[in-house]
Amino acid sequence: RSHTDLRPYECSDCGKSFTTTSILRAHQRVHTAERPYECSECGKSFVRRYSLKVHIKVHSGERPYKCNECEKSFKWKSTLIKHQRIHTGERPYECSECGKSFICRTHLHYHHRIHTGERPYECSECGKSFIRRNILKVHVKVHSDEKPYKCNECGKSLKCKSTLIKHQRIHTGERPYECSECGKSFATSSRLHTGERPYECSECGKSFTANSALHYHQRVHTGERPYECSECGKSFVRRNSLSVHLKVHSGEKPYKCNECGKSLKCKSTFVEHQRIHTGDRPHECRDCGKSFATRSALRSHQRVHTGERPYECSDCGKSFTTTSHLRSHKRVHNSERPYECSECGKSFCRRNSLNVHIKVHSGERPYKCNVCGKSLNYKSTFIQHQRIHTGEKPYLCSECGKSFSYSRALRYHRQSHLAVSPYDCSDCGKSFTCSSYLRDHQRVHTGERPYKCNHCGKTFTSRSLLRSHQRLHTGKRPYECSECGKSFFQRNTLNVHIKVHSGEKPYKCNECGKLLKYKSTFIQHQRIHTGERPYECSE
Repeated sequence: RSHTDLRPYECSDCGKSFTTTSILRAHQRVHTAERPYECSECGKSFVRRYSLKVHIKVHSGERPYKCNECEKSFKWKSTLIKHQRIHTGERPYECSECGKSFICRTHLHYHHRIHTGERPYECSECGKSFIRRNILKVHVKVHSDEKPYKCNECGKSLKCKSTLIKHQRIHTGERPYECSECGKSFATSSRLHTGERPYECSECGKSFTANSALHYHQRVHTGERPYECSECGKSFVRRNSLSVHLKVHSGEKPYKCNECGKSLKCKSTFVEHQRIHTGDRPHECRDCGKSFATRSALRSHQRVHTGERPYECSDCGKSFTTTSHLRSHKRVHNSERPYECSECGKSFCRRNSLNVHIKVHSGERPYKCNVCGKSLNYKSTFIQHQRIHTGEKPYLCSECGKSFSYSRALRYHRQSHLAVSPYDCSDCGKSFTCSSYLRDHQRVHTGERPYKCNHCGKTFTSRSLLRSHQRLHTGKRPYECSECGKSFFQRNTLNVHIKVHSGEKPYKCNECGKLLKYKSTFIQHQRIHTGERPYECSE
């Protein structure tokens, strides 16, 4: 009856139905608590004779069923058959709801509960319920703190057998899960290349590769932070986050890098750090092919393509791609600047801003461009500079298709579609798309000109104007026309020049229909119709 789904034998206690009377009888013992099959070695008793047979092999150590592919041996035949499907790729049990397939029937049975919402195994301590009995068993240990599985290599004790098996792979180096996409092998299974994310949050629709990841995510909505530090009272969503935090108090840094000697607090940070030396960047963006050393860096990068900015400031409503950027931004409101320069006392909101500033004193410019020989203070500016030569513009606007060399330029451009200029000048009411533009503009009113030319002493309201001016002294003209080879001091001068070749006249006067090449000429032309004469002679 396995194919017909006919289950004529029903339990009078719970209504559950079965294909045979023998399976029904065995099930009814769950209700009666009858366990007639007892082990003569240890006294443990079982509902089914078959379960006793399986158990006896624990004492005998007998594992008669051997896999021809990997030499692994098993206690009973059914486990060998399931195991062999790892090698063959066979997954004969398919979910009728979503089409996902499984190696064995029990896995399909548990999976169905994701769709039905059934969680039959409830914890008597806290009332929390679970899809599987073994997950409940693991959970119960949270209340008891029992850690019965001890590693013979390092003495570490763990709560469940599966975690011990995974842990032992650290010592043995075993990596049994090989990716069919890239051939790389792993100690644990993952859905990295498949992109499958079957666990969806009912609150916000975000999906995850594992049920545990969904479970942690849901605490964002519920506000639950069950793991509290006994030292300072700070609480966390995950236990491992608490474990990492505790090292702040203890100062413990058990993971030492053999390359540079740096010690780190937790293994994940250690693994990420090692990629600095190996150059390994295993996390690749499917949109643009760019690769990253960490999964979190990839997630942050992907928001460049999606435009997602999930972290919003409660003070001003501005949103950010990462929590660290939000934290740094909040210091604008509370005036906190915790990173101070030991040379001049200037303080900063971000540590990397301080690191950049320090190079002003040291004069260090370690990143040299192979094309033009220019040296730069830090890597991010170096990467951006190289795009002048390569013409690379990896940041694409999803609204109009225009691409940009820098993420910041794309961010400012997007606001032109929204028609939002959130930064208003309190002096004249003029509005700007970003705070830096507003700051530069306000200097028109204050008369402040903080950027001074070392050659002639002339001062400017913005750093970009100073840079453009300095090219008069150096003679450098980095912006070259690909049509005629003519070069320019400023990018916008090149943009204006290009229209000579293209004949483009994008600015049309609504009054007379005249077309003009660039905005400044268009503004001047409109004054013919309006009669506006803004420049008054003081004489």
